[in-house]
Amino acid sequence: MSDKTERRTDQHGTPAPNNDHSITVGHRGPILMQDRYMFEKMQNFNRERVPERVVHAKGAAAHGHFEVTEDVTQWCRADFLSEVGKTTKTFLRFSTVAGEQGSPDTWRDPRGFALKHYTEDGNYDMVGNNTPVFFVRDAIKFSDFIHSQKRDPRTGLRDETLMWDFWSLTPESLHQVIWLMADRGLPRTYRNMNGYSSHTYRWVNAAGEAFWVKYHYKTDQGIEFFTQAEADEMAGVDPDFHRRDLSQSIDAGDHPSWTLRVQVMPEAEAWDYRYNPFDLTKVWPHADYPLHEVGKLVLDRNPDNYFAETEQSAFEPGNMVPGIEPSPDKMLQNRLISYTDAHRYRIGSNYARIPINCPVHGANDTQNRDGLGRPDGNHGGRPNYAPNSFDDPVADDAYNESSYEVSGPIGRFDYEQQYKDTDGEQPAAFWNMLDDGEKERLVGNIAGHLGEARDEGVRSRALEYLSVASQDLSDRVAAAMDAPHAVGSPTS
Repeated sequence: MSDKTERRTDQHGTPAPNNDHSITVGHRGPILMQDRYMFEKMQNFNRERVPERVVHAKGAAAHGHFEVTEDVTQWCRADFLSEVGKTTKTFLRFSTVAGEQGSPDTWRDPRGFALKHYTEDGNYDMVGNNTPVFFVRDAIKFSDFIHSQKRDPRTGLRDETLMWDFWSLTPESLHQVIWLMADRGLPRTYRNMNGYSSHTYRWVNAAGEAFWVKYHYKTDQGIEFFTQAEADEMAGVDPDFHRRDLSQSIDAGDHPSWTLRVQVMPEAEAWDYRYNPFDLTKVWPHADYPLHEVGKLVLDRNPDNYFAETEQSAFEPGNMVPGIEPSPDKMLQNRLISYTDAHRYRIGSNYARIPINCPVHGANDTQNRDGLGRPDGNHGGRPNYAPNSFDDPVADDAYNESSYEVSGPIGRFDYEQQYKDTDGEQPAAFWNMLDDGEKERLVGNIAGHLGEARDEGVRSRALEYLSVASQDLSDRVAAAMDAPHAVGSPTS
């Protein structure tokens, strides 16, 4: 018998009468509905899992801090960036994009890099990936893209045919596809990959001057990757390899870190830059806008409870602080709303009051109340309308966003007609930048993946799609797919 003296209770504090036997009619009779304790146990068990994220379902996270190492006040007035040496608590969640909770960590997939800063002006979230670009530039295509990467609704299987069908019909995706199929599509660990905002953001300094910026979190551990064969093997040996590596490294005192650098574009230069600087499928060449160091991100503590922290964490691009604002990026503009909607569906209308999502400094002082799963005092007896004469939180126009002028007709505009841009230019530059070994691995990775596409028309169109970046790339993939070893090595 246990030496423990704590009394077992139900969730309301009532002593539990028995934890081994349900209330029945005799020894062999049915269970009675009056066994409230038994039903409470089962009903809570049935609800232990919240719906998994539609994307980025499987992840790992850690606590840490961000320290400013260079003066950036010439560009940004955000308080957490206000002086060299200032530190801010953070929480970073890594993830895969397309796989479910039980999928292997080492599938070829972009990796999420979602960062929450607990600043003195509230939470600031940076929601990015380990690639500086994305598959689509307009959020109206996002759900279609994700559906093409998920399971076939007929068979329930992941299907390369669907992936390449969508990609080859979406020319703007070529840049990200080549990133995905290259070495960095399979990072060896979460610690050995970069993080990027991908989106463009707007920084405003104390004088009201505005700048467009992109974030680059450069791993201090160095870039390392799995080959396709190594990743396939690890998926069978340890499907949780990345999660395990992060947790064990931090427990061992080997704290991973990243150096944040930003590209900075003066506000006026955006409107006639040779690329649309708000296009998520494009990068800004470093020759035009070099990197400037900002600070150091360090992860030094694992979560105490996976569900309470990692699973219930909710990141949203709309969480910004004074001095940091959104850009006209079409994907970002949509995500400002769609993330909050997803959180309310997944973990409830009070998701921002779950401890991992609460601001550390100051109150979460809205007049919102009630709703499912309210975890605090629900504002007690305070009035829940404004204005009121009794206890009315005051808004402060000192925190107003900056303004900038936009003009033009309202409509649905074709990107190519408007910007006279080509989707093959940057993928071509990517291909030409690779050394012979990197090119060989990229060709093999694409051939193994595309070779699994069953439809001949999709394969042919995909080869034409690749030729937009390089005819040499397309020809080499076609030759590799004809080789006996190419087909049968699915990378997803």
